Amino acid sequence: MLRTVLTRAFPNLPRLLVCRYSAAAAAIPAPNPQPEVHYNKLFINNEWHDAVSKKTFPTINPATGEVICEVAEGSKEDVDKAVKAAKEAFRLGSPWRRTDASQRGRLLNRLADAIERDAAYLAELETLDNGKPYAVSYSVDVPMVVKCLRYYAGWADKWEGKTIPVDGDYFCYTRHEPIGVCGQIIPWNFPLLMQAWKLAPALATGNTIVMKVAEQTPLTALYVASLIKEVGFPPGVVNIIAGMGPTAGAAISSHMDIDKIAFTGSTEVGHLIQQASGSSNLKKVTLELGGKSPNIILSDANMEEAVEQAHTAIFFNQGQCCCAGSRTYVQESIYNEFVERSVERAKKRVVGDPFNLKTEHGPQVDDEQFQKILGYISSGKKEGAKLMCGGGVAADRGYFIQPTIFGEVQDDMKIAREEIFGPVMQILKFKSIEEVIERANDTKYGLAAAVFTTDVNMAHYVSNSLRAGTVWINCYNVFGVQAPFGGYKASGTGREMGEYGLENYTEVKTVTVKIPQKNS
Repeated sequence: MLRTVLTRAFPNLPRLLVCRYSAAAAAIPAPNPQPEVHYNKLFINNEWHDAVSKKTFPTINPATGEVICEVAEGSKEDVDKAVKAAKEAFRLGSPWRRTDASQRGRLLNRLADAIERDAAYLAELETLDNGKPYAVSYSVDVPMVVKCLRYYAGWADKWEGKTIPVDGDYFCYTRHEPIGVCGQIIPWNFPLLMQAWKLAPALATGNTIVMKVAEQTPLTALYVASLIKEVGFPPGVVNIIAGMGPTAGAAISSHMDIDKIAFTGSTEVGHLIQQASGSSNLKKVTLELGGKSPNIILSDANMEEAVEQAHTAIFFNQGQCCCAGSRTYVQESIYNEFVERSVERAKKRVVGDPFNLKTEHGPQVDDEQFQKILGYISSGKKEGAKLMCGGGVAADRGYFIQPTIFGEVQDDMKIAREEIFGPVMQILKFKSIEEVIERANDTKYGLAAAVFTTDVNMAHYVSNSLRAGTVWINCYNVFGVQAPFGGYKASGTGREMGEYGLENYTEVKTVTVKIPQKNS
């Protein structure tokens, strides 16, 4: 999701993609490929608990297919315990409710400090559990977590209400109040970063949290839980459950004492969460869901930059990005050259051990995703798309798939309609601007899009015409915590990050006071 990777680790990345993290990030420390796992239980009320059922599940190293450790498997009973703790922490007059807004900001900054201190260990654990290259975990994911926490720490005492000049002898003002107990369900593709995207605005605005982490990647989130306690957040403010979607996730979605739910994941599960809210207590819902994002390359684009950016748009994070540029539309006059150069670049992509600093491309997260992606590749072949490179397994163990490119793709093919969530690039040909805009918008999704052109007027025309929550011009995967992110249509509701992200975690209360006489 983020393309801020150091040229020292990846010399092929263009200048625009270079992370400007100064000297602190310039040297990536040598990783320990077998970091010790310190926490594998449920974090409730600032204490570590076995699951009520005593059940556990294995978390797998996707680079080898081997079990890393067993993790406590939370279910409805554990969610009930966590909600009770969160509700008590949100009680009127509780230590958390009495905490100054500026102190909430200091706590978030302390958490950022602790994560910076343990950056190498967290990056190692993220790579072990998720499979993404350690160089990316260390130089992209962890620094972006820190930036997110610090950004919202700054907002904690600045999210202000208004005084409103209503008619009559009245004094009217608004308060921005926390919603209450927030359920948060995060995905496996960016475990640390998605945890920060959820925690930071919710805590800055004074809410309490029950978070379910993805069963594929629970380890870094549980370690961060230990840091939350270490830096001084009161008991019950943050509770973290590892467990399965149909049990723990469903319990959060339908819980009558949870006031708001935030979910990042598939559109299919997003439907279930929306339904659960409607059939329970109409809890507020924000959803960041799937995408099938169009990346439009016009004939006047800088070819070298467009090829490289389109490459990382789809292959970054092994293609496991909700906003991946998975439909690459190329104008017909440059189509053949673009395909040729893209194939050449994909063949040079370094696939292998994620702890090797030269690796660009690690394994898929688990066997389910591995098999699903191979199934889409098979579908592309059967439907007549031309396999230009890749298409197979890239290692004799683990869940590695070759960077794959299909040419001669048609809009009605399955690989062009459905979210693959893997390293599979589809390159489609178009003639006119109006044609490509219509085709790009012909999808149930609307998360992101991009256009590459040297014509600034055309760039703005295309970007204004695309039905997507984020549009990049002559770049891709550029994220800043200051800017909102979210989708149109079936790609979700609400926005995360930036000032807009605070709105999802606050209620606006209007207070009107009768006064003896109003004067201007």
